[in-house]
Amino acid sequence: MPKFLITRWHGMHHIVALAVMLLLSAGLAWYEWVAGAVALAMTIGVAVYTFFAEKAFRKDLKAYLGTLSYRVKKGGNDVISELPFGIIIYNEERIVEWHNPYIAQLMERENVIGTPLTELFPTLQHAKDREGTVEAAVGNHMYQLIFRPKERILYVKNITDLWQLGRKYEDEKLSLGVVMIDNLEEVTQGLDDHQRGTMLSKVTTEITEWAQKYKIYLKRLTSDRFLLITDHKTLRQLEQSRFVILDEVREMTGEQKIPVTLSIGFAAGAEHVVEIGQWAHTSLDIALGRGGDQAAVKVGGRQSFYGGKSNAVEKRTRVRARVVAHALRDLIRESHNVMIMGHKLPDMDSVGAAVGVLKAAQLFGKEAYIVLEGLNPSIEKMMELIREDEKLSKRFVHPDQALALMTPQTLTIVVDTHKASMLKEPKLLSHSERVVVIDHHRRGEEFIPNAILVYLEPYASSACELVTELLQYIHERVGLDVREATALLAGITVDTKSFSLRTGARTFEAASFLRRNGADTMIIQRMLQEDLDEYVSKAEIIKHAHVYFDHVAIADAESGKRYPQLLIAQSADTLLNMTDILASFVIAERPDGLVGISARSLGGMNVQIVMERLGGGGHLTNAAAQFEGTVEEAKIKLMEVLEQIESEEGLFE
Repeated sequence: MPKFLITRWHGMHHIVALAVMLLLSAGLAWYEWVAGAVALAMTIGVAVYTFFAEKAFRKDLKAYLGTLSYRVKKGGNDVISELPFGIIIYNEERIVEWHNPYIAQLMERENVIGTPLTELFPTLQHAKDREGTVEAAVGNHMYQLIFRPKERILYVKNITDLWQLGRKYEDEKLSLGVVMIDNLEEVTQGLDDHQRGTMLSKVTTEITEWAQKYKIYLKRLTSDRFLLITDHKTLRQLEQSRFVILDEVREMTGEQKIPVTLSIGFAAGAEHVVEIGQWAHTSLDIALGRGGDQAAVKVGGRQSFYGGKSNAVEKRTRVRARVVAHALRDLIRESHNVMIMGHKLPDMDSVGAAVGVLKAAQLFGKEAYIVLEGLNPSIEKMMELIREDEKLSKRFVHPDQALALMTPQTLTIVVDTHKASMLKEPKLLSHSERVVVIDHHRRGEEFIPNAILVYLEPYASSACELVTELLQYIHERVGLDVREATALLAGITVDTKSFSLRTGARTFEAASFLRRNGADTMIIQRMLQEDLDEYVSKAEIIKHAHVYFDHVAIADAESGKRYPQLLIAQSADTLLNMTDILASFVIAERPDGLVGISARSLGGMNVQIVMERLGGGGHLTNAAAQFEGTVEEAKIKLMEVLEQIESEEGLFE
């Protein structure tokens, strides 16, 4: 008990009372000394009694307080021992100095004093020592670690039940998918009704058995489209299997001239069912836009792709080309002027397609301009041809000029890319309410938003091929001069490596149309001629090539030397001509300081998937990526991706 309480209740009032009794005894002795003496004796007796009583009280009080302190201390120790969570006190080196019995029970050891925290909870190896919480698994249990770094105290709380409940909630979330037979029309052309029905039955049976295996609800929507309903746990299993149904259906119908392929769009993780459904259809559109024969999965903000091992099947009918051409014609007529732009560091395909769209706008008397900033070696010779025509060369404007020419009624047409980040001046899109996209690359996760017309056909060899087809339907009489036709044919020639890769019947039909309109192949041949110094530089790159995974050639150019992107791409093409090489990668530093990777394959390996994991994109047989860093770092990243793909599903079909 505090001293002031002792003083208050066992101090002054006793003294005051004894003083009063002494005064009264003295007064009484004044009148009667005998009575006064008796009173004085009684006062002294009371004083003596009070003294011993006070002494006994203090002794008993001290003993009681000592007992109480022991009981409180013992109770505190019992509470700490019986707490349903652990307490660890650690030092600056994060080594355990003290813990309560809960921790010993958790670790199944008598004590863990002197043990580093990272040994008890390996998860902490990558966690910083700051206030907050971390989840860590120990055996079959999950624990929440609560740090108090100032006091160097760690609280350990068992959250296994809550974690399992949360896991179950995540596993049971709704997932929706759409499966589409993406080339049914092309496969069944020439088959009679019985053969068509038999093939459809085989494919449907295969899809049904696959759905039953994973306990997926399957509902047929149309003859070539199915709805899938499942949960998030099953979707993860499908991703782990890498959607093996794609390979099974393709192999099952392999005896056909064109095997049946599937495209799958899956979605999960949205707040509402309607949004999940929209995501599923968007994923299917992306899978189709990337050439089909693959699955696109969107879970929250993550977009993943599986499959895509085969080339896009060329459509045999031109119905879509005619419909798009008529829609583009109406948009041009309704516009005040037209802005045309391609991707950064344009190539012949990008410039040639832009020239073709320029011609389409001029057919309807509209002012049209091609946005171009600076030249690069891949288009220098084509631009020399274009400069010979003063009227045509004046249609090339700088991005700043283009912004000044923009009006609310301007139509912006993007060719040879569908990614805003690939444009030299993305601000042009924000100044235009009407955007058209014409591209032949496989669709990626990034896409130009709010485009009112999209003509994305991965089967096409080049953007020039698509524009050439549109020109044939956009106007009754299309007359191209030699330079325009030559520019378009040059784009097709470059992207097909002189008609050796990614060519279909429609590619040659487009080339034939351009040839009839005066395209000069001799001019194209001169455009493609190599400079002797460039040839030597290409040889320097190739001599650094090494073969990995038996059939993959990787050449990393010497650090410190910079090479044009065109030269890097040509080196990859040359490597692909070597014996037993099925895919080639060339890594070199570009003039802009970025490290470029050009990837090529003969079709047995999807280099687009490899480049996408490095932040790039492209086609199954032709892709590229660029990023900051060094050539050595780029090679390490490339090797990590190749090893990852090899372990997951194999690099080659």
